[in-house]
Amino acid sequence: MKSNIRLLSKHRKFSDEFKRQIVNDYESGRYSVFQLSKLHGMSRSMIYNWIHKFSTFNEKGYRVVEMKDSSSKKMQELEAKNKELEAALGRKQIQLDYLEKMIELAKSELDIDIKKNYSTPQSTGSGKTKKK
Repeated sequence: MKSNIRLLSKHRKFSDEFKRQIVNDYESGRYSVFQLSKLHGMSRSMIYNWIHKFSTFNEKGYRVVEMKDSSSKKMQELEAKNKELEAALGRKQIQLDYLEKMIELAKSELDIDIKKNYSTPQSTGSGKTKKK
C-alpha cells in the first residue's frame, strides 16, 4: 500500500516573470538580496543566479556584489530623516505651547475667552455680548 504514495517534490519552481520581478525589485533599490531572500523564503544564491541571468545591468564575466555600505548608507539616511522629523515635531510642540500660554494670558489678564466653551451663548451678530 505504501508503494502507491508519491512523495511531493520539495523543490519549488518559479516562473520567469516572478524571477524578473525579483531582479527588478533588487535593481530598483527597494530591497537588498538579503531582504528578498527573507521576504520570499529562498536562498540568496538563487537570487544572485537570477540577477546574473535576468539583470539588464549585468555584463558577461562580471560578478554582482552587494556592498554593505549601501545598507548602512540607507540606514544613515533614514536616521537623518528621523532626526529632521523629530526636530520639526519639537518646533510644532513649542509653537503649540506658546499659543496655549497666549490663550491663558488673554483669559486671565484681558478677560477674553478664546477657547470655545459649550456653555457660552451663541453670538447674536455684531452687538456686544453680556459678561457673566
